[in-house]
Amino acid sequence: MPRNIALVEDDIAIRDNYTAALTGQGYTVNAFADRPSASAAFTQSLPDLAIIDIGLKDEMEGGFMLCQQLRQLSQTLPIIFFTARDNDVDTISGLRMGADDYLTKDISMAHLLARIAALFRRTDLLATPKQDSDLIKLGHLLVDVSRMTVRWKTMPVALTVTEFWMLHAIIKRPGHVKSRQQLMDESRMVVDDSTITSHIKRMRKKFIQLDANFDHIDTVYGMGYRWQQ
Repeated sequence: MPRNIALVEDDIAIRDNYTAALTGQGYTVNAFADRPSASAAFTQSLPDLAIIDIGLKDEMEGGFMLCQQLRQLSQTLPIIFFTARDNDVDTISGLRMGADDYLTKDISMAHLLARIAALFRRTDLLATPKQDSDLIKLGHLLVDVSRMTVRWKTMPVALTVTEFWMLHAIIKRPGHVKSRQQLMDESRMVVDDSTITSHIKRMRKKFIQLDANFDHIDTVYGMGYRWQQ
């Protein structure tokens, strides 16, 4: 059966365009113009993935409220914030509320589709038996590549799909520097240097929240980033 995607967007032109594009990719799309209609639908049936704008009509943080509702209903449902609001405060708030990714509306449709496919891949992988050969262990770090999960000192680290592949890129060869271009290539995204820097900063913060002494992601100025044992 086709995957069911919920699209919550108050701009009618954007909503119609993305509904058509996602439907053209074989997805079933249920589109909502505001938080109340989406919220009522979610209490009846959950989608396979939700794409949510943050500001919904007169509710500046309506998308955050929906994300919290969805997380109460399901801990594993993939959630993407898709918004024009591009700042660290909103991004960090959204990810802390349990969103899997935070994308701005200036990205390409190809990028959005890649993110959706990656999240569905992770959902499928989480349901498969674990394979020891897919584990990477570096000191206190344990990464299950098949399931796209990360643990630090046995505690789960809630990375987005983009952050996961960036981490994977730098831990494959500890001590070796990965350039920003290499990180973009491996995380399948095309962004500017400042966006790469923001992803790395947010990734570091997530580790530091679990371990105040965490200092294993090094910035090599003018070159890139590396995992330091």
